[in-house]
Amino acid sequence: MEVAPPRWRLTLAYATVYLVWGASYLSNRLAVESFPPLPMAGARFILAGALLTLVALFLTGERAGLRQWRSATIAGSALVLSNAAVAYAVQRIPSGVAALLVALTPCWVVLLEWWRDRSRRPHPGVVAGLLLGLGGIAILVEPGHLLGAERIDVARTLAVIAGTLIWAAGSVYSRTAARPRSAALLSGMQMLGGGVALTLFCVAVGLWSDVAPATATARSWIGFWYLVLVASIGGFTAYVYLLEHASPARATTYAYVNPVVAVTLGAVFLGEPLTTRMLLAAATIVTAVALIVTWGASGARTAVRQR
Repeated sequence: MEVAPPRWRLTLAYATVYLVWGASYLSNRLAVESFPPLPMAGARFILAGALLTLVALFLTGERAGLRQWRSATIAGSALVLSNAAVAYAVQRIPSGVAALLVALTPCWVVLLEWWRDRSRRPHPGVVAGLLLGLGGIAILVEPGHLLGAERIDVARTLAVIAGTLIWAAGSVYSRTAARPRSAALLSGMQMLGGGVALTLFCVAVGLWSDVAPATATARSWIGFWYLVLVASIGGFTAYVYLLEHASPARATTYAYVNPVVAVTLGAVFLGEPLTTRMLLAAATIVTAVALIVTWGASGARTAVRQR
């Protein structure tokens, strides 16, 4: 039996991932002014995950088994690593550019879902969207001086693109993996498991020795705590709720709005440039995402599955 979720909850969840995650690019940029990106991302998700898991356990009384923890850690590692890639990238590229690249996430989601079910051949509109998305990336990172703009750091750009693929894989996997009934508990488990995995990696390769909280600026602390309390706890809980009640392609439509929010905040608070190339790439990528989500998610059901 399937029950349609309340419309107001879906609306609130969409608004949260649209606006809260849009502002997270600015927060990432502020945080990495003082903190190394990978250890910062690991600590962020450990704190947020531990807090949310404890609250969810207390409120619901639900207990997760080993199988649920394993799947949550796998999915959480993918989601945390993709966020770490963004934190790494915004050290050298504008936060608005990172948000534009993350807008490609629905492209990967549609391709991964098609790969899982080869009987569903991509609609021509999806293929057109994928090609258009590649064109948007080419405009953004063109190694010359297209329309008078300087080139974008290619290595950081590729890191974000790789992160979007990892994020998409984690989202698709999470939809069918073992999970607790509580969306808040699932979100906390994913963040905690992924944060611990990333932190252990940072310790193993010596990155944790670069962390110096005593010398961090107030701006970096503000950015960090926004990521912990608002973007992680609020944003991830809303996103997990959407993954349970909507198709992954529709859940990732935050990619429409996040770049607009990120570019606006980056220009206002950080003085990031709004070049002709960025605007042209933005229009191209957002149009590509619109095509892919429109045709790739057609016919997808948005009812919750009863477990």
